[in-house]
Amino acid sequence: MSKNKIGYSLLIVMILVFILSYFAINPIGGKNREGDAGSLISDMTLDEKIGQMLVAGVNGTQMDEPTKNLIQKHKVGGFIFFSDHLKEPEQTVQFLNQLKEANADNPLPLLLSVDEEGGNVTRLPGGLVHFPTNQKIGNANEPDVSYEIGTILGKGLKEFGFNLDFAPVLDVNSNPDNPIIGDRSFSPDPDIVSELGIQTMKGIQSQNILSSIKHFPGHGDTSVDSHLELPVVNKSLQELESLELIPFKRAIDDGADLIMVAHILLPELDDTYPSSLSEAIVTDLLRKKLNYKGVVITDDMTMKAVADNYGMGEAAVLSVKAGSDLILIAHDAPKAVAAMEALKTAVKNGEISEERIDESVKRIINLKQKYHLKDTQSGEVDLRELNQAIKSINSKISP
Repeated sequence: MSKNKIGYSLLIVMILVFILSYFAINPIGGKNREGDAGSLISDMTLDEKIGQMLVAGVNGTQMDEPTKNLIQKHKVGGFIFFSDHLKEPEQTVQFLNQLKEANADNPLPLLLSVDEEGGNVTRLPGGLVHFPTNQKIGNANEPDVSYEIGTILGKGLKEFGFNLDFAPVLDVNSNPDNPIIGDRSFSPDPDIVSELGIQTMKGIQSQNILSSIKHFPGHGDTSVDSHLELPVVNKSLQELESLELIPFKRAIDDGADLIMVAHILLPELDDTYPSSLSEAIVTDLLRKKLNYKGVVITDDMTMKAVADNYGMGEAAVLSVKAGSDLILIAHDAPKAVAAMEALKTAVKNGEISEERIDESVKRIINLKQKYHLKDTQSGEVDLRELNQAIKSINSKISP
């Protein structure tokens, strides 16, 4: 072979290697950057860092200007969707693809989240067969089945283009009069809740979907709905450790990397602030005592337990000071903007240090990179295989 031909062949090989390397780092449909979290943070403005700490709500069933503004101006970390936003499979995929496209030039991908617990709490459209309730799953008490359920939940979310599931529920159903947990809990037995919940979590994670366990430090012994008012749990730390905290501690030890904190007042631990705004709960209990190193997200700040008692900006600042990383504001884009502006002001006036912001953003970036999240466009949804899998699971759970 002539030297010219050898040189030409080497050139072709080098070009192919470059192309393959480029698309490995920049897949079609997503330009998000990989790299060391510290170097990414050093390139971000304060506004961009604070934006990453917000998970906001959307409006309607397709992209609108307020949502686009949250993405392109404020660089929000993600969005949560409810049934009103997800009318049918094609529309859902298109909606999520619109958000991904709008975010394509941002260095970090969006968290696209939903409450897909199974049972009565289901958001995905298209007439999917319902999973059994967690209570029925708990009665069957088959860990392998719980793992399989988590796997199918993860597959379903991935099919539509989501990457974060606010599930499973790890609340112990210790109060039969509880108006909000009920059959969303696996059991009044913390050992059953722990084992089945962890297996569901691992099943979701096996599909490269983030799983957020909830509602720390335990919503099972409340007598009011935090969507409507602030629940009060008059338990000591010792009492919590003997029941409510057991599933959370075991899940932390077994790979939980995202935890949702509830809006509950626990006067024995903090008689001023609800758990989502409490340093005693988020930092002292969850991070220090339970040795949790992962990401903390609040429950929805527009719930009346918080919204009736605090301004949105005030609540966001208190929550970050308490130790939260992600602030969930599930409705009304202006409220999300107000929270970001309040956090920015708190940094500017020294109430929150920029180093504290960086701590949260680093955890968020590390989580997104751990799951290799990208704003990659999704295609057509195949519900037949999902429905067959759900029917098969249902047959394993006695009525």
